[in-house]
Amino acid sequence: MLELIIGLLVAAGVGRYIFKGYTATGVLLTGGIILLAITAALGKDVLPSSVTSTGNAVTDVFEYIKYLLMYRAGGLGMMIMMLCGFAAYMTKIGANDMVVKMASKPLRFIKSPYVLMVATYFVACLMSLAVSSATGLGVLLMATLFPLMVNMGISRGAAAAICASPAAIILSPTSGDVVVAAESAGMELIDFAFKTTLPISIVAIIGMAVAHFFWQRYLDDKQGVEHERLDVSELEVNAPKFFCILPFTPIIGVLLFSGKILPQLHIVTILVICMFLAAMIELIRHRESSKVFEGLDAAYKGMADAFSGVVMLLIAAGVFAQGLKSVGFIDNLLHLAEVAGAGGIFLMILLVAITAIAAVTTGSGNAPFYAFVELIPSLAAKMGLNPAYLVIPMLQASNLGRTISPVSGVVVACSGMAKLSPFEVVKRTSVPVFVGLFIVIVATQIMVPA
Repeated sequence: MLELIIGLLVAAGVGRYIFKGYTATGVLLTGGIILLAITAALGKDVLPSSVTSTGNAVTDVFEYIKYLLMYRAGGLGMMIMMLCGFAAYMTKIGANDMVVKMASKPLRFIKSPYVLMVATYFVACLMSLAVSSATGLGVLLMATLFPLMVNMGISRGAAAAICASPAAIILSPTSGDVVVAAESAGMELIDFAFKTTLPISIVAIIGMAVAHFFWQRYLDDKQGVEHERLDVSELEVNAPKFFCILPFTPIIGVLLFSGKILPQLHIVTILVICMFLAAMIELIRHRESSKVFEGLDAAYKGMADAFSGVVMLLIAAGVFAQGLKSVGFIDNLLHLAEVAGAGGIFLMILLVAITAIAAVTTGSGNAPFYAFVELIPSLAAKMGLNPAYLVIPMLQASNLGRTISPVSGVVVACSGMAKLSPFEVVKRTSVPVFVGLFIVIVATQIMVPA
């Protein structure tokens, strides 16, 4: 029980400092080092069995950080950096903006404001396949579809909520979160993304769309909202129309190079091929190599940003998770689950609650998920559970929790551009998020064997 208390206190401290605005990477790394130091002081093994000890408990703490730097940055980290670099390249050449422009045109013909709102939500969810950043997608939607929705009679609060919520449910099979989750679940990326996660995501998105329809209409009626009319200017995009296909080429590549149709390729190889094809198209378009190299520089910078913002966060979260495991927090958590007598479903709901609360508190979807997903393989093995049964709800809960956090980047950005309070946007997204979370838990219980 002492170990559980230590783990809870350090976790609470980590959450507090992240909430105060400290960088999540530094706080998680510090929390992990503290837990590993306490582990060494208690005379327990600091390192997992797969890592060779240095012979000294103190240096073992830093040996584990070195291990994660070499293991994570070179494998999983490279995959995430390539994904972020590709997304940055698509933005640079105007492909992401073309997706928005092409998707927004059909919405002009829908007359009912709330039907339009739901249709826009579905379009925005599809756009999350191309724009992986929740904040980036929210800002893009606020700059493009928000004026269109308001002009069609949707209230500013409802429109802002739609722009803030499409990334609440993970839909992209090539997002960094899904890659990490698939590895923790011990499944191939394609099987995990398309056969397990995607069906649950689709059901949750449909449920959230229905919740948006009734909840936003209820709040509009309750507040007596007078719908404003705004002029909608055409989005200027300096790119050919067919560029709207380019952001989706990695998904097409994953499907084609699965080993069934074409030879099986690693996702990094597929991304390199997709970037090469896009660069060749850019060369033909501009007939000037300097333009191509300039665009690729944006991709490299996107990869660098991913290393500092995501990969290092992943490494810090790994240190924190190892600290929780080595100090004995996991064993005590398992004992708590056994005492409760509810088995797998209790543990799943407990992990969902912890992840969601951490996401709401920190405003980050990545930090809590990366911090706790490390625990899944050992938890599942000791409880005799399917790791995917625990991973999928946590994956969705982290993003759903971020959508109702008044300090998250996407909520702050959307509320600021809509000239609303962040708490007004959170109120607008709250019921759809809770509906989505409930559906995820129930769908996981039905669709994923425990």
